[in-house]
Amino acid sequence: MIVSRTPFRISFFGGGTDYPAWYREHGGAVLATAIDKYCYLTARRLPPFFEHRHRIVYSKIEMVRRASEITHPAVRAVLDFLKIEGGVEIHHDGDLPARSGMGSSSSFTVGLLHAVHALQGRVVSKAQLAMEGIRVEQEILKETVGSQDQVIAAHGGLNHVTFHRNGEITVCPVTLSAERIAALNNHLMLFYTGIRRTASDVARSYVADMDSRKRQLLAMREMVDGAIALLNGRRDMDGFGKLLHEAWLVKRSLSSAVTNPEVDAIYAVARRAGALGGKLTGAGGGGFMLLFVPPERRAKVRKALGKLLHIPFRFDFHGSQIIFYDPGEDYTEAEKDRENRMIHAFRELSAE
Repeated sequence: MIVSRTPFRISFFGGGTDYPAWYREHGGAVLATAIDKYCYLTARRLPPFFEHRHRIVYSKIEMVRRASEITHPAVRAVLDFLKIEGGVEIHHDGDLPARSGMGSSSSFTVGLLHAVHALQGRVVSKAQLAMEGIRVEQEILKETVGSQDQVIAAHGGLNHVTFHRNGEITVCPVTLSAERIAALNNHLMLFYTGIRRTASDVARSYVADMDSRKRQLLAMREMVDGAIALLNGRRDMDGFGKLLHEAWLVKRSLSSAVTNPEVDAIYAVARRAGALGGKLTGAGGGGFMLLFVPPERRAKVRKALGKLLHIPFRFDFHGSQIIFYDPGEDYTEAEKDRENRMIHAFRELSAE
């Protein structure tokens, strides 16, 4: 049995420039971090005592004979991509809900790739996990997703990620003192709006015609450098929060689907209570709202948003990990033959 643990992420600046349709022509960059909220994937070889050959447990339970019959698109794609042999059982558990802007689909894909690689006895690098996650989501599943979520899920940490025109991706950890990182973390608050949406649907509203949004995307890219300069400086953190507010104003101009009256009302209440800036954490439309709040105003903001669920968090610096590994026996051709004989024998006994 294998258990992988893969973090969710928060993107601060540069979101939108990580879509291939943009960075393949203009280049892109993001400033983002992994957080200590996780996607857990358990994978094991399925014993041959059942009518089904694969069992997939998430919000639904699937029991099928062939991998091609699996309805969960990421599971079906990963099992086919890694050419898994024999039956498998996969369980998913997550600390945060899906379709909430925290990169959950990419964390799922990266975590599943990691677990299935381990199940096959392979150790893979974080860079390989990220690139395979991008390939599965963008090329196989044809999802309208960027490339930052898979990178942050695989690598973990607070990173400056650069997307080059030739398709290469550079991951540079933002090297701050422990005190500076703690100060940034202590200025951040995360609230769940309760509005669920599919990120690809929101992204599709502006990704199809990114050239018409060139001014906004170039501005969002420049803010990455500005934010890193602020973090590396010795001044207080307030400038980071104000820049986050500017970035949100630019982002919401990308499409009418990025925000809505309910989200705008939440943000306005938070700002009146003392938040200097904030944003929805994903493509937009709902999910989680990140706020930048001076520590002395946190209590006031939390009271003002009392109807929303507050999610305390810390940064994660580990990325996707295998946290339990018991490989059992290798699945050889001989074992495959033995499994088939056992299945046949059990069916004969059942018939009697």
